[in-house]
Amino acid sequence: MKVISVVVLLEALALLTAAAWYAFELLTGAPVLTFWGAVFTLGLLLAFSAWLFAVGHFLFRGYRWTRAAALVAQLFVLTIGFPTATSGLILPGLAMILPALAAILFLFQPNVISFASRTGGTEGAL
Repeated sequence: MKVISVVVLLEALALLTAAAWYAFELLTGAPVLTFWGAVFTLGLLLAFSAWLFAVGHFLFRGYRWTRAAALVAQLFVLTIGFPTATSGLILPGLAMILPALAAILFLFQPNVISFASRTGGTEGAL
C-alpha cells in the first residue's frame, strides 16, 4: 500500500510541477492560441493534481474508493507514457510506464485489497 501511495503522490507532485511551469510560461508571455483555453488547461492540471493528492492520502488510510481512482490514474499515465516512449523519448516514457505498471500490479494484490476495504464510517472523508 505504501508503494502505491508513494507512486500516486509523486504523480500528483509531478502534475503540480507541470502546472507551476505552465503558469510561469503563461505569465511570461508564451504564445497561446486562446488565453482562456490556457487558463482552463492550467485549472485542469491543478484539479487533477489535487485529486491525486487526495487519492494518495486516502489510499494510504485504506479507503475502498481509492483503488478505483488510483487504477484510473495509472491508466491515464500509461496512455501518455507509451506514446512518449515510442516517439523516441525512451527515458521519460519509461519513467511514466514502470511506476504505473508497478502500481497496477500492486493494486490487485490480495493484501492490498483486504487493507483497502474501509468505506467511510462516522468521521468525514475529507
